[in-house]
Amino acid sequence: YSPQGLLRSDSIPEVGEDAAATVGMAETLSEEEQDELRKELAKVEEEIQTLSQVLAAKEKHLAEIKRKLGINSLQELRQNITKSWQDVTSTTAYKRTSETLSQAGQKASAAFSSVGSVITKKFEDVRNSPTFKSFEEKVENLKSKVGGSKPAGGDFGEVLNSAANASATETIAEQTEEETH
Repeated sequence: YSPQGLLRSDSIPEVGEDAAATVGMAETLSEEEQDELRKELAKVEEEIQTLSQVLAAKEKHLAEIKRKLGINSLQELRQNITKSWQDVTSTTAYKRTSETLSQAGQKASAAFSSVGSVITKKFEDVRNSPTFKSFEEKVENLKSKVGGSKPAGGDFGEVLNSAANASATETIAEQTEEETH
């Protein structure tokens, strides 16, 4: 990798760089300036090489320390994931999203609650309707004709249960009568 190769006028210009400007720049530098730049280039390349070697030695030392401590790749990965998750949860975007989802959940809960109360109100409306009242009266009349043991005005479930019990009692009485004849 020669420093002189970088300053040749036939080098490929970078994207957006004017080829004529690249050629003209190398020609406008004096020999002294070019020599100075070549020396600086060599020095920077040498520093990069030294830093790369130091970095490699540090990475080797780090791996040795981890091996002695018993830290393996899976543990590191787990720690990195945990730290990354903590970083994500501390971001404002995550907090905003979390708050938005929480508010959406509260709104959905309120909507379900109002749907439940609407259904309850509709059921009460049906129960108070003339048709339902008429049906309930017919069941009460049937109850009084069949059983008549309980006072009128019980709830709908009690009325149905007593009507069913009364018809079962009639069936047993009829069977008993047939057996005695």
